[in-house]
Amino acid sequence: MKKFAVMFVMAMLLPLTACAQEPASKWKEGTHYKVLDKEATDKPVITEYFSFWCPHCFQFEPIVAQIKEKKSDGTKFNKVHVNFMRFTGPEVQDDATKAMLIARAMKQEDAMNKAIFNYIHKQRASITGLKDLRNIFVVNGVDGEEFDKMAKSFGVNSMLRKNQQQIDEYREHLTGVPSFIINGKYQPTFTADMSFDDIADLIVWLSEQK
Repeated sequence: MKKFAVMFVMAMLLPLTACAQEPASKWKEGTHYKVLDKEATDKPVITEYFSFWCPHCFQFEPIVAQIKEKKSDGTKFNKVHVNFMRFTGPEVQDDATKAMLIARAMKQEDAMNKAIFNYIHKQRASITGLKDLRNIFVVNGVDGEEFDKMAKSFGVNSMLRKNQQQIDEYREHLTGVPSFIINGKYQPTFTADMSFDDIADLIVWLSEQK
């Protein structure tokens, strides 16, 4: 009877021991992220809201590279270019969005995004419209006529409308950029003591939450 009692107690303690051994996440709701009152996406997706004119977004690009490297293969990474920054007018910002989407359609998004960032922040040059953006593409090896064709295409203009819809849906939560929305419902908040690795790890961890 005594042996049975000991075995019973041990059996009861096993689940508690297993729970105690599970590592607690260092990321805490309210400190490192917010849960938005939004429906979660069907599949994991990391969405970065950014502006080519934002110096912090430019400096954030190495972290974006880390996130892309660390995320799972089944997690999509999506950039949404915003048009509400005060660096330049909304029309020019929309032209930059279209340029990004043209590059996406050409499967040259990373290279052309880098070229636009460098044009603004390293060369200190001004963008006044789509013509200047076209020149950036041409200098970087893109055929000008192909750029013009893609700029008028149904596919690119559909993506442009979707980009705006994604801004409109989360506009109340976008007080600045860069800002991330993960799986449609999580928004990371970065603290001063976080390293680049911490930021990337937090975003990837959120992408793994339901």
